[in-house]
Amino acid sequence: MVKSAEFFQKIKDNGLFNTLTQAQVDSISAIISECERQGLTDLRQVAYILATAYHECHNPRHPELRLTPMKEFGGETYLKSKTYYPYFGRGFSQLTWDYNYTKEQKRLGIPLLANPDLLLDVKIAANSHVYCMVNGGYTSNGYTGKKLSDYINTNKKDYISARKIVNGKDKAVEIAVIAEKFEAALT
Repeated sequence: MVKSAEFFQKIKDNGLFNTLTQAQVDSISAIISECERQGLTDLRQVAYILATAYHECHNPRHPELRLTPMKEFGGETYLKSKTYYPYFGRGFSQLTWDYNYTKEQKRLGIPLLANPDLLLDVKIAANSHVYCMVNGGYTSNGYTGKKLSDYINTNKKDYISARKIVNGKDKAVEIAVIAEKFEAALT
């Protein structure tokens, strides 16, 4: 699907990254491999999956970790104040809420409720992120079951509305711009 060296150079050239750490290369490669494994052939869908992880996995204090599986950032007091604690955001999509962890635990066959940090493993995070985006696996903020093909298919490409898959309209335009850059790099 992707010529690695050329692709990674393009995402640096188009301003998504100044430099890439090995962890970032490994994470991006894991997501692309998981897209292939799950049968995605529409590069626009792959671009949007990457753009979502790019947005969701960003801690301004640690830019070298952008687009690597991470925990929702904030101190312990802040995280404990979340109504969904201890199932705060983790992985490439920042999976939240016990019911989403329960669904992924059952699907993946791993003890996510007992050990939510398993979503920080690159391969597990990539599998969960791609599967949930493709199959409408997220439930939060009143957006239930939205999936990639609702917004990106042979008849349309609506990167802005695709944000509803994960988080309503939050940063939808910003993520759409990122998706366009990933799409250009993938083609």
